[in-house]
Amino acid sequence: MNNVKFISYQIKNPDNLNLIFGQSHFIKTVTDIHETLVTSVSNIKFGLAFSEASGDRLVRTSGTDKKLEKLAAKNVLNISCGHCFLIFLKDSFPINVLNNLKQVSEVCTIYAATANPVQLILAQTNQGRGVASVIDGNSPKAIESESHKKQTKTFLRKIGYKL
Repeated sequence: MNNVKFISYQIKNPDNLNLIFGQSHFIKTVTDIHETLVTSVSNIKFGLAFSEASGDRLVRTSGTDKKLEKLAAKNVLNISCGHCFLIFLKDSFPINVLNNLKQVSEVCTIYAATANPVQLILAQTNQGRGVASVIDGNSPKAIESESHKKQTKTFLRKIGYKL
């Protein structure tokens, strides 16, 4: 019988960067995600880490920013789940790359695309770890008012997503 233990892991994101966390299935993931990101946004700054689930079982990395690459690698090593990937973005948003990233043939699931604090709920067995769920941010406190709606429109205009 295989016992399951649930643990949580807080993704370390000291600069509150946008991140994308997902699951993939093949060693070519790093190359294909890298190419997708650099062709989606000109001069994108990112760090990517991917964990192998067989063979050498290495954390493979790539990116255009060594600091972000190192941050992604440390997190993925600590998460310790096979075939997961983590991307940290700087000066760009997940919305700029998410649709293209979903089209990468190795990508199975996107669990989170956010700048919020992220906690992973991981299941651990004698074989290893897997992602059971993701907690993105915090619980809501109230229902938005008309004032909140205006603030949202103003913010979207400020960052260029609404005319």
